[in-house]
Amino acid sequence: MADFDFIRAGQRVVQVEQTALEHLKPHINASFQRACALMLAASGRVVVTGMGKSGHIGNKIAATLASTGTPAFYVHPGEASHGDLGMITPQDVVIAISNSGETGEILTIVPLIKRMQARLIAITANGESTLAQAADVSLEIGKAEEACPLGLAPTSSTTATLVLGDALAVAILEARGFTAEDFALSHPGGALGRKLLMRVEDVMHKGDQVPAVKAGTLIVDALMEITNKGLGMTAVTDDNGVLKGLYTDGDLRRNLDQRIDIHHTTLEKVISTKCTTVAPNILAAEALAIMQEKKINGVIVVDKENRPVGALNMHDLLRAGVM
Repeated sequence: MADFDFIRAGQRVVQVEQTALEHLKPHINASFQRACALMLAASGRVVVTGMGKSGHIGNKIAATLASTGTPAFYVHPGEASHGDLGMITPQDVVIAISNSGETGEILTIVPLIKRMQARLIAITANGESTLAQAADVSLEIGKAEEACPLGLAPTSSTTATLVLGDALAVAILEARGFTAEDFALSHPGGALGRKLLMRVEDVMHKGDQVPAVKAGTLIVDALMEITNKGLGMTAVTDDNGVLKGLYTDGDLRRNLDQRIDIHHTTLEKVISTKCTTVAPNILAAEALAIMQEKKINGVIVVDKENRPVGALNMHDLLRAGVM
């Protein structure tokens, strides 16, 4: 046993399962399109069922669908025969998973699903199977070699099924126009929820913490404001408090390189009026994306009248767990 090459065995499994996914690609076809259309048009829920390892995969597919905007749940086919079939309505779409397409517990409930006129999508490796023939849409995963050397334990087939389920969920997500905020509503807990639900106003500096000076302020005095507030920048406003521009410590370095007299030059002569701002009610994750796209470390937060109400930098987002 000490001489057994575990690395080689593990790498062989990865290779076999990669091959199975290559065999899956051609099956993302017109049948896949019809299945997505059925699920998207359903006024009810998507009900996923499968026996054994297919059931475990089905549970994960249902969870992925539910978290990406498609109401879905898993029903065990054995329990469905003993009362849980009442959870399915005519408005639902049922996804039945069976590698062989001949699983007894699945075939037992298929006539009842058809009788109640719920739509049926089959996921199977055998397009000629009883389940595939009974379905409104049959999705095939392809006939791939199992990674188990005995060819018995579901490995490559369950991987392909899981990927097919992900493909369905993500394709429908994109068709719905599902947003990060929609995703956050079903993931409010932990770091993910914090990242997606937190808004700029929850993490920005407010009130006296916001660096701000008038446009007629000398550069040297603006430097004092930047230093005192510790954000590496200051908002520059007109006499009515409306934002005119931003002055940063980077601007200061450039002005010194240009030999500008910071003791006698006012900000209105050196600031750029084109500065990036954000609104307080947008998601902090959106502000992060804007800052990363613009390659800047901080932004001024403005209200509807373009008056500074806050300031935000990368360190604030890091402390808040948004990045």
